[in-house]
Amino acid sequence: MKTRRIGDQFELTIPGNWKNVTIEMILKDKWNSPKKWIHSMRMSKEVKINGEVAGWDEPLKGGDRLQLPLFKDLELNVNPTYGELDVLYEDEHVIVVNKPAGIDTHPNGPDDTDTLANLVAFHIQASGKSANVLHVHRLDKDTSGAVLFAKDPLSKAILDRLLSERKVKRTYHAVAQGSLKKNKGSITDPIGRDRHHPTRRRVSASGQEAITHFKVVSKQQDRTFLTLQLKTGRTHQIRVHMSSLGHPLAGDLLYDGTPVYKRQALHASSIVFPHPLTGETISCHASCSDIAELNWED
Repeated sequence: MKTRRIGDQFELTIPGNWKNVTIEMILKDKWNSPKKWIHSMRMSKEVKINGEVAGWDEPLKGGDRLQLPLFKDLELNVNPTYGELDVLYEDEHVIVVNKPAGIDTHPNGPDDTDTLANLVAFHIQASGKSANVLHVHRLDKDTSGAVLFAKDPLSKAILDRLLSERKVKRTYHAVAQGSLKKNKGSITDPIGRDRHHPTRRRVSASGQEAITHFKVVSKQQDRTFLTLQLKTGRTHQIRVHMSSLGHPLAGDLLYDGTPVYKRQALHASSIVFPHPLTGETISCHASCSDIAELNWED
């Protein structure tokens, strides 16, 4: 689809194969936009066709230009902090960055200013543009790799839905302790909170559904090199599941790993997702800078 930014406006040229669509159909059916956001746009009368306010139920034709005020200046929701940032992909609506280990994905309070989101906020501000930093998912502090952020509320809402529909595909590289017996498989044990520890999770029959697929890449002495994919996204999911098998991640002291590395050997090596507004497949691959053994090819 043909899209572009004009000032604070997002413009979509209606494709020729969209027959008799309306503004209402595009926002509700094609994008599955949040009801609250749709209501706000309807009441503000800021949605236009070819530069003019149009009825939401009027049929559109190929070549018509739908215009939405997605890029208005907003008060930043995250304080900008200068620092190095490894950008894997960026456009007007989304940004994917390679998070280093040792920093949080987003602030947990107003005094947190050294998170990945703070660095992204500075990066956007330095480009001369205004946008909120809206994380779609997160990585643990000591896990590195690809993290997806949205820049506008509509893209955020659509990506949240795509994530819940499991259309955002994430692949991880990890080093586990010991030698796994199976070369591939799935771990389906539910995960819940550990009543005896404030931050740990554990396998629990009463926990939430959790599904992790794994494949052995290679084995060396007392370590197994793995590629993993998440079907669900529970807190510490890979770490809990691998520990439950008796093969905790190397360096993961919280889940019974030994200090082979300075942090758990887990890296989000790739993320693949449909663009929230154009539907184009976006595929990003992230390298790992501090654990050389996590840089193997899939």
